[in-house]
Amino acid sequence: MKSLYLILSIALLISCKDIQPVEVSIKEDVTILASDSLHGRQTGTTYEVLAADYISKRFKNLGLVPKGANGYFQEFSFKDKSDPHGNVNYVNKSEDSTITGTNVIGFLNNNAENTIVIGAHYDHLGMGIEGTLYRGEIPQIHNGADDNASGVAAMLHLAKSLKKINTNNNYLFIAFSGEEMGLLGSNYYVKNPTIDLKKVNYMINMDMVGRLNNEKAIAVHGVGTSPIFKQVLFANKGELNIAEHESGVGPSDHTSFYLMDIPVLHFFTGQHEDYHKPTDDSDKLNYEGMETISQYISSIITELNDDGKIAFRKTKNESQEVPAFKVTLGVVPDYLFNGKGMRIDGVSEDKPALKAGMQKGDIVLKMGDNDIVDMMSYMKSLGKFEKGNTTQVTIKRNEEILVLDVTF
Repeated sequence: MKSLYLILSIALLISCKDIQPVEVSIKEDVTILASDSLHGRQTGTTYEVLAADYISKRFKNLGLVPKGANGYFQEFSFKDKSDPHGNVNYVNKSEDSTITGTNVIGFLNNNAENTIVIGAHYDHLGMGIEGTLYRGEIPQIHNGADDNASGVAAMLHLAKSLKKINTNNNYLFIAFSGEEMGLLGSNYYVKNPTIDLKKVNYMINMDMVGRLNNEKAIAVHGVGTSPIFKQVLFANKGELNIAEHESGVGPSDHTSFYLMDIPVLHFFTGQHEDYHKPTDDSDKLNYEGMETISQYISSIITELNDDGKIAFRKTKNESQEVPAFKVTLGVVPDYLFNGKGMRIDGVSEDKPALKAGMQKGDIVLKMGDNDIVDMMSYMKSLGKFEKGNTTQVTIKRNEEILVLDVTF
């Protein structure tokens, strides 16, 4: 009965939003999508369908026309797989042991030659499926406020701001399902597109854009996928500090479009201690920061509005260059840090770093005889140690240099 009550409650909330055109803030969108009533929006569940229904009504409220296979919706059924970039085993919905996901797709038609795709996944981990980093009692609702109600809310905000401006392109807005299970919704879309992919100018992906920090640092992936991107990104950054990454391949939905030779940009405000845990809640997001990011993306679109169809360029697959290592410090790296060394963004319980006395904010400068200047040198250094090895790690804490003994 409790589940039924929750379903009816969220359905009523969605219906109320659909009575008339209303102003809905980024915070309101996140709060609804990341509410306990949606039980973490796991792909294939009733709760994901409720979230999809809410997004479709927001699309309608914003004046976007349906561009799915069934109104705003594009359903796909599949059997689980392990390789997020491999061939998905999509099957008929009637087959046994299948999961059905639902992409939500709306179109802003400016009668232009080319179309910009703006996407964000809306699925999350439900009550704690594979991928959770929570080590307490399961099940627990994983609300996924940053991952990725934040991206969906920013996408909806962009849809509103792009109406009647920058009309040299059309805009296709897609809320992807199945991202947490391996980019399934975006993979399915590019293989079953509802517009001509040859007419796609570029793709913008927002995945975890809700935690802009005090340094205003944001990672932008795919910078190398078009020769024009870097210049435009830095010309419009304002007070933002950009951590640029060349590759068009990464663990989010832009990868599916890059593999179709489409330029991509992925915006990301970094991992944190609540990532893939029940504590990723809406009250922890930086909503002013999300507004800033949305305005930044809008300025990029404005800058490129008169450039026609931009050129695509292949990039190195940075994920294939990551060195193998058998041990770990047990920390969350700060992927937005641009200084020398590897800055720690979080320390895991009962791991070597915590036992050695490391703290969030420490910058690792040296491990053994190996200087640490960036993430790559940090990972290469880890590859030189075995379980049971003890070494000295040099860190910078505020202005103090400390040398700590670490046992892996």
